[in-house]
Amino acid sequence: LLLLIQMAANGQPEKQDGGEGEEPVLSLLDVLEEDDALEDKACAVLGACDAEKCSYPEGYVRRQALYACNTCTPNKEDPAGICLACSYKCHEGHDLFELYTKRNFQCDCGNAKFKQLECKLFPEKENCNSLNKYNQNFFGVYCTCKRPYPDPEDEVQDEMIQCIVCEDWFHGRHLGAVPPEHMDFQEMICQICMDRCSFLWAYAAYIAIPPVTKITSAEMDPESKDIKVDDSLAEGILGEDGPNIKTGEQKEEITTPVIKEEEINMPNGASTSTETNQKCAAGEVSHLLKSEGSPQSVCKLKEMKVSPGSKANTATYWPSNWRSKLCSCDDCKKMYTQLEVLFLLDENDTVQAYENKGKTQQATESRDPLMTALSSMNRVQQVELICEYNDLKTELTDYLKRFAEEGKVVKTEDIQHFFEELRSRKRRRLDGMQYYCS
Repeated sequence: LLLLIQMAANGQPEKQDGGEGEEPVLSLLDVLEEDDALEDKACAVLGACDAEKCSYPEGYVRRQALYACNTCTPNKEDPAGICLACSYKCHEGHDLFELYTKRNFQCDCGNAKFKQLECKLFPEKENCNSLNKYNQNFFGVYCTCKRPYPDPEDEVQDEMIQCIVCEDWFHGRHLGAVPPEHMDFQEMICQICMDRCSFLWAYAAYIAIPPVTKITSAEMDPESKDIKVDDSLAEGILGEDGPNIKTGEQKEEITTPVIKEEEINMPNGASTSTETNQKCAAGEVSHLLKSEGSPQSVCKLKEMKVSPGSKANTATYWPSNWRSKLCSCDDCKKMYTQLEVLFLLDENDTVQAYENKGKTQQATESRDPLMTALSSMNRVQQVELICEYNDLKTELTDYLKRFAEEGKVVKTEDIQHFFEELRSRKRRRLDGMQYYCS
């Protein structure tokens, strides 16, 4: 309770102004709600990580929270990533970039990339982790605009979204496709990764969250109030002998595709009517994309038969469980391996699965701090603490009730005055005690 009151006294958010020259008014409820939101976010990102032990012995961790140290590995040097525990124990006080989560990464702390630092938690590391993948995020820049986050020079309010393939972060206005309203999607794949993994356009025509809207460069002006968009659908990159893999060097001319409903033929005569498209958006796709649980002998990608066309130069947005619709035949698995996206078949690779694990683990481990303190005390100390707590609660309630009855705002100095009076009464009580020896 004391902690919560101190939080209210020192709170930062400004909910309303009491007038020129007056302090901003902040309710305890505002502070509690913001604190709960921050705690939930921290539990989701950090809950599955060990804050005491370096993750290096675990090898290439499927997914973990990572940091980059700008103090130890500044720009133009080899990029390096460190785990949560090392960010606390080995890089305290350093200039750190928070990278959120990355997949299949082994902690670099103290290896050859760090010229003058030895890991305090696990110094016995190899010189480098050859399977680690790095991008511009490790130098504190993000998106196609290659800017830091938060960007002190950017006045546009724009939430950043992480691509689940390259794991870079992008401003919504730089994705070439307007994000669905209310962020109603689970994962996003940026336009660069869609171009590299062009087989995904075949699935996007059926299960990506519509509409895919294309924004031209002239229409990306953040100060423009009217944003014009073109409805676009994606092509399926299919060859007669199987999936057609595009490498980074094989570029295609990009135009805005227009695919009519009658041009898209689902297997076994299924059509893509408006009703079907709505079902696709909800994850209720055709029987072909639903076939799960038994060994797959037919390639879903070959049978989709999406009409040839030009792919859209946009990012795509995907609903929950869309990965389960991907073909898992041997040919497609070989293609995924060649494109280094085999992880798309792993539902546990998703950030949502990782965050759910963190929240569950944190809920299991977390205990009420009062109960933790009580468990370490003897019976007399427990009774004394409970009595002190109840006295504080009663006195504080009575003190705040007067403000409510008089319609007054509780200010920082009011809270400070309460605790000063509380300490003063306690000192007088202790000073007035008489001790006798028998």
